[in-house]
Amino acid sequence: MSAGWLRACALVMIGLFSAGALAAAKQPTAIVVGGGLAGLTAAYELQNKGWQVTLLEAKPGMGGRSGLATSEWIGNSKAQPTLNRYLDTFKLATLPAPEFVRVPSYLIDGEYFSAADLATKQPATAEALKRYEKTLDDLARSISDPENPAANSTLFALDQLNVSGWLDKLQLPPTARQLVNQQIRTRYDEPSRLSLLYFAQQTRVYRDVSDRDLRAARLPGGSPVLAQAFVKQLKTIKTSAPVSAIIQDKDGVTVKVGAVGYSADYVVLAVPLRALAKIQMTPSLDNQHLAALKGTNYGWRDQLLLKFKTPVWESRARMSGEIYSNTGLGMLWIEPALKGGANVVINLSGDNARLLQAFGDKQMVDQVLIRLHAFYPQARGAFTGYEVRRYSTDAGTGGAYLAYGPGQISRFWRLWERPVQRVAFAGEHTDALYPGTLEGALRSGQRAAGQVVDMSNGKSFDPAKLAPVAAGAAAAAVAAKDSKPGFFSRLFGGGDKPVDNAPAKPVDAAPAPAPVARQAPAKPAPAAKKAPAKAAPAKKPAAKAQPVKKPAAKPVAKKPAAATQAKTQ
Repeated sequence: MSAGWLRACALVMIGLFSAGALAAAKQPTAIVVGGGLAGLTAAYELQNKGWQVTLLEAKPGMGGRSGLATSEWIGNSKAQPTLNRYLDTFKLATLPAPEFVRVPSYLIDGEYFSAADLATKQPATAEALKRYEKTLDDLARSISDPENPAANSTLFALDQLNVSGWLDKLQLPPTARQLVNQQIRTRYDEPSRLSLLYFAQQTRVYRDVSDRDLRAARLPGGSPVLAQAFVKQLKTIKTSAPVSAIIQDKDGVTVKVGAVGYSADYVVLAVPLRALAKIQMTPSLDNQHLAALKGTNYGWRDQLLLKFKTPVWESRARMSGEIYSNTGLGMLWIEPALKGGANVVINLSGDNARLLQAFGDKQMVDQVLIRLHAFYPQARGAFTGYEVRRYSTDAGTGGAYLAYGPGQISRFWRLWERPVQRVAFAGEHTDALYPGTLEGALRSGQRAAGQVVDMSNGKSFDPAKLAPVAAGAAAAAVAAKDSKPGFFSRLFGGGDKPVDNAPAKPVDAAPAPAPVARQAPAKPAPAAKKAPAKAAPAKKPAAKAQPVKKPAAKPVAKKPAAATQAKTQ
């Protein structure tokens, strides 16, 4: 009897050990939704860590919002360290950028101006642009930690203002204001739709990065070349596979594409917010996430590639790589000559793009050619064709890139950096430092992959318990009221009157999520971090942290060309 009992016990123990060994040996699985550069990065990093990864992309091709440029200008390792590491990994060659493309230039009232021309031929405009840059620089300098921009009630109040009202107080001459508006709408969105705090925070990120750092080299083929390098490394990719639902339970995740279900341990959602809003989540996202899906502003942009058999502009000036116009042309740059011809890529952004939404593609190109004709009368004769990409009307994008509007940092800052159960989020909109850029997309993919690995190892990303922030913001506001007028009083005008162009609407309070643990991507030089990010102040009854003093407008500084340039690519 005892011998039989011992044999039975031994068999049970062997079975238990075998099951444990099989469980330990089981390959972890992940599904990545979205074939843009963020999703490709997350899939690549997880696969390299030994995970079985399936990438699902709704469109027939990969690369997401890669632009039309056939030769993309990129930054050096100081400006875009993550991008440059992947270029080295995949052995993608770049070409040094010629000096003349590394600074912006202008098309004003039928005439081309380099930066040097502007200083001699239109000194009032050049002087006004310098004054704007200096004012912006001082505003950016007031943010010590760009990962926690709303660190005090004064900065928090900037989120309730829009950039247009701030510019009004600078009283720039008309031409300078038109050029500044164009720079801002190219990088983000129309100044009237843009949070002043977000604008200042992004300027702070790029404060120590020069134009030359940001346009250091040329990537032949543009970002699609990098996307294809990722694609070659991945084992399982399914295109034309729009995800309709994601169902989570304690054992894993099921991702539905039509009637087909894919199961995995974890999911990375690397799609724009508008596309994410169309995916049915079970259990549902909480109210703050749902509000962010509908309420986060995206910049409005369309991109045109105009093809010419000859570079008609060479007869009048050697056009630089990035050109701003005051005639509704948007921002444009010249592509290197291809097969004897040349291309002009034009970004129509903000209200310029909105005005042309009623036009078909050909009509829109005609409108642009009419404007080009004022500068280069031979343009129509040399024109051979075009391509158009309308990010603004793309149902899966709903715009170009993240561009926080007034009050939105207070509600949604870093919200998407924290996983929800078994789902991690990636995409340019989830990166606090470099949204709207290749760098931000790549960094977000790395972070999401690291979070998935951490979750599989038992790490929790539940939100930290935060003390009510509205009370702290209100106390700081009271303290600020009793203090002497300082930098912001001088910047915005005097007295205790509320600012005229205060927020469009009061917003609901919601504590900003605590920073999440992230896979340690190399920290880019410009974004000097001071201390761990604190929660951004939130307001409870939407009235408490909003008033801001309206001081005597004495502007201060920044070099916006750098911040403006990074996202255009």
